[in-house]
Amino acid sequence: MLYGVFLILPTIATVVLSFSNWKGAGDTPQFNGFTQYTRMFGDEGFQHAFLNTLSYIALGGVGTFILAFLFTMVLRDMRGNKLIRAILFFPNIVAPVALGMFFGVVYRYQPGRQGLANFLLESVGLKGVKFLEADTVTWVVLGSIIWASSGFYITILMAAVDRIPPYLYEDASIAGASPWQKFRNITLPLTWDVVGIAGVLWTINAVKIFELVFVMAGSGTYAPPIHSWTLGIFVFDRSFGDTPAYGTACACAVVMIALVSVFVVALRRLLRREAIQF
Repeated sequence: MLYGVFLILPTIATVVLSFSNWKGAGDTPQFNGFTQYTRMFGDEGFQHAFLNTLSYIALGGVGTFILAFLFTMVLRDMRGNKLIRAILFFPNIVAPVALGMFFGVVYRYQPGRQGLANFLLESVGLKGVKFLEADTVTWVVLGSIIWASSGFYITILMAAVDRIPPYLYEDASIAGASPWQKFRNITLPLTWDVVGIAGVLWTINAVKIFELVFVMAGSGTYAPPIHSWTLGIFVFDRSFGDTPAYGTACACAVVMIALVSVFVVALRRLLRREAIQF
């Protein structure tokens, strides 16, 4: 019942209101069909937000899982790997707003009071870089998200690796298999179901990215430049901006639901294979 009250009903209400022009409390929703969607898809802010969100899902997912797999290969045979796992997981228990503020200090461009990144560049004779400018901030945020998120997926993948019988790796070592061959022929096939679940979790989290971009790209202003927007920021702007447009915000929320559904179904089909018993 609680699931229906707090999730199903609000979702249905969001879909219904996405077909209306509504300015919030005190205003009566005026249903106008697909007008909200037409205006939204033609909005420059939405176009940037949609493309940036796709970049976070695709490029961020590839980068995060490559990093997670590399650490998994290294940590499997390393002493004290549980301690290292805990250290790598630490960024996930820090609030995204705090992480955004931390990265804002690291990437700050201010001659005479440079952030850590520019301080290191200048210490080797290079010029400082305006990392948080509108043209580059999306890539900086992408790298920051990969760094902050990889620990979570390393933990998930390592938990799956821990259940693989050690004798399989011992037999592979006796046969002269390299670390890459062990990963490709043992680790990956026997953790494939977990990889699929992790991919779904990443997709859901990537579509909801909001705080890190808002803090890093906003630089203390009301909202970051539209070139750096995500779908979450677009919804926020249309809900709490100077001229609230809740119908458009609801339409964008519906697009986010559809985007998650498409990617999840595609991932489940792409990663579907018979379970391997061991």
